This record gives sequence, C-alpha cells and structure tokens, in this order.
Amino acid sequence: MSTTSVNCRINAPRAAIYRALIDPLAIPHWKVPDGMTCEVHAFEAREGGKFRISLTYDLPTNTGKTTARTDTYHGHFAKLVPDEQVVEIDVFETEDPAMQGEMMVTYTLTEEDDGSTLFMAVHEGVPDGIAPADNELGWQMSLGKLAAFVEGR
Repeated sequence: MSTTSVNCRINAPRAAIYRALIDPLAIPHWKVPDGMTCEVHAFEAREGGKFRISLTYDLPTNTGKTTARTDTYHGHFAKLVPDEQVVEIDVFETEDPAMQGEMMVTYTLTEEDDGSTLFMAVHEGVPDGIAPADNELGWQMSLGKLAAFVEGR
C-alpha cells in the first residue's frame, strides 16, 4: 500500500469547489483521468452516504481493474465539512488481490489571501497493484479538470 499527495491552486472559492466534490452531476466532468469516461451509478452526498462510480477507458487496448476496459469502485463518505474537507473511503470492485483493499481519499480546501483555493488531495492505502507515479498522474489530470470546471474554462 502507498500514499499519493497532490496539490493545486484553483482560482475559485472553496464553496464552488466543495459543491463540485459532492455533486453527482459534476463528478463525470472532473473525476476522471484523460482517456477515460466516468459514469456515476449511485451517489449520496452525506456522511455515511454511499457511492458507486465506473471509469471506462476510451481505447480498447487499455486494461481495467473490474472488467476488460472499466475500473468500478464503490465506497462511502466518511466525513463532510462544508467548504473545507471531504473524506471518502473507496474500494475497487476487482478479483485481483493486488488491487483490493480500502483506500482513503482526503480533500482539503484552504482559502488563500488572493481569493483562490489551495486544494490538497491525499490518497492513502493505494493498492500495491497501482504504481504511485501512475496514481499521482491520474489525480493530476483529474484536478486539472476540476480546476477548469469550477473556473468556468
């Protein structure tokens, strides 16, 4: 198991970013690396609320963790602090032991003096079957999309 941390500055208020983190209609726009599409199957944005999401590779040559081209994961919201923090527990739906186990993702939003927001994402318990560099790259892609989404780009 490994831990990945990614930070970025987003030119938007914390409230707008927080909404994008807990809005099931926003999730497909940002919570997906390049070369994939996102489908939200279930999403209850409340502490203890459950979610289930699938990420599908655009190209048939990529291999998914759940099916031939898809990574599906489910989990629940462990903590929601409006406009400040989201903590979720994720579990891949897979038969591969190297991809199994609970992962904790913590998003922390800190308001900066210039009105922007420092966005910090810490992904703990990343399964051994995922290279930390690959996980970090995927999160950087997703956070770039999150910034574009909430900044209206």
